[in-house]
Amino acid sequence: MVKLIDSFCRGVTNVMAVALMIMVALVFSNVVLRYVFNSSITQSEEISRWLFVWITFMGCVVALREHAHLGTDAVVSRLPPLGKKICLVLGHLTMLYVCYLVFRGALEQTSINMDVLAPSTQLPMAVLHAAGVAFSACACVVLLLDLWLLFTGHMNDDDLVMVQESEDMAALDLPHGVDLTKQR
Repeated sequence: MVKLIDSFCRGVTNVMAVALMIMVALVFSNVVLRYVFNSSITQSEEISRWLFVWITFMGCVVALREHAHLGTDAVVSRLPPLGKKICLVLGHLTMLYVCYLVFRGALEQTSINMDVLAPSTQLPMAVLHAAGVAFSACACVVLLLDLWLLFTGHMNDDDLVMVQESEDMAALDLPHGVDLTKQR
C-alpha cells in the first residue's frame, strides 16, 4: 500500500511539472502575443488559473505524504513516544474531519457548477471545484495510511512528529531534532 501511494505521489508530481510547463508556456506566449502582435489567446489566463489551482491542491497531497508541511513542534517533540502518538492520532483525526468538510463542500460546488460554463473556455466550472474533491479524497487516503502504519507498529518514534520546524531545516534535509548550534 505504501509503495502504491508513493508511486501515485510521484505520478502526481510529474503531472504537476507538466501542468507548470503548460502554464508557463501559455502565460509567456500570451505576453509575447500582447506586446508584439497586439493579440492574445483568450483561454490562456483561464486555463493557467485552473492549472494553478489543481497544482496547489495536488501539491498539498504530495507534501502531506512527504510530511513536508511547516509547523511548530515545540511541545510535541518534547513529549514521550506515547504522547507523540496521541497527538499524532488527534491531529490526523482532526485533519480527516477537515478533509470530510472540504470534500462535502467541494462536491456540492462541483455539482452546482456542472452546468455553469467558464467565460472563455466554455468548460464546466465544475472542473475547477473538482480539485477540492480530488484533494480531500487523496489526503484522506494518505492520512489513513499514516494511522494504519502507526497502529500496526510500522512507524518509528522518529517519524511521530510530522512537520518541518523551518524551511531552513527542510532545505538541509537534516534529521528531526538535530541542533546545528551544538555541532560547532
